[in-house]
Amino acid sequence: MTNINESKIKEIEEKARIIRKNAICLALRAGKRGAHIGPALSIIDIVTTLYTEVLNYDVKKPDWPDRDRFILSKGHGVLGLYPVLAEVGLLPFDILKGFYHEETILCGHPVLNVEFGIEASTGSLGHGLSIGVGIALSAKIDKKDFHTYVLVGDGECNEGTIWEACMAAKKYRLDNITAIVDHNGLQADGFTKEVMNMYPMSDKWKSFGWQVEEVNGHDIKNLLEVFNKKNKTNAAPTAIIANTVKGKGVSFCENNKIYHHTRSFNRELSILALEELGFKKGDIW
Repeated sequence: MTNINESKIKEIEEKARIIRKNAICLALRAGKRGAHIGPALSIIDIVTTLYTEVLNYDVKKPDWPDRDRFILSKGHGVLGLYPVLAEVGLLPFDILKGFYHEETILCGHPVLNVEFGIEASTGSLGHGLSIGVGIALSAKIDKKDFHTYVLVGDGECNEGTIWEACMAAKKYRLDNITAIVDHNGLQADGFTKEVMNMYPMSDKWKSFGWQVEEVNGHDIKNLLEVFNKKNKTNAAPTAIIANTVKGKGVSFCENNKIYHHTRSFNRELSILALEELGFKKGDIW
């Protein structure tokens, strides 16, 4: 994409609004089993932008060998992925509605299912980037041109395997992988600065030899500009530090750690959330 026009930005913003509504409906369906709604709402603008305008894939051939890969390493944020896959046609809506029901294929963390656009089983934090590095390295060996994107959490960056993967990506000059850090400043146990201070996040990735961009993770134009930048070095991986708000779009969820996982979404809360997003009570499914 060469031009970023206002109509395209508005289109993606509207899709993200609908996807937030669907994520809230899924959280309600999860009931007391719980769903990580806060971590999902912070990534929806990023994932929607990727699947709408950035990733190269074929809905009719989900196992196309030359498709770009997207891995949600912070697997607990899967409510920010499933509704996107449904919106673009990779995941049938009737299967989406089965989220967290008995015998569902849509669990609380992603389970590998390429047919429906799920590239890796994740949720044990820190592993997704290593999987992505392996995929990117195999693409180099096989002389394939596809790109691999991995979305990690800032709390997830406490894990040592993240930095082992960073070293490997630099060593093998993997300019065909992009890590996106969902930098929302909160994790299950509290503020990331207090749990394990990773600030300044950009400097951490730079010190491992990655070229780094910072972006407002809720600004569609800003996201498109960064995703469409050409790799400057042609010999190093790229990290995008996406500054986000946990629970984005729902005032009582924003920057509130109880909506990481411990607080379930009942019907009353769901109605309040949908109204803030401009929907009506009857839009719950």
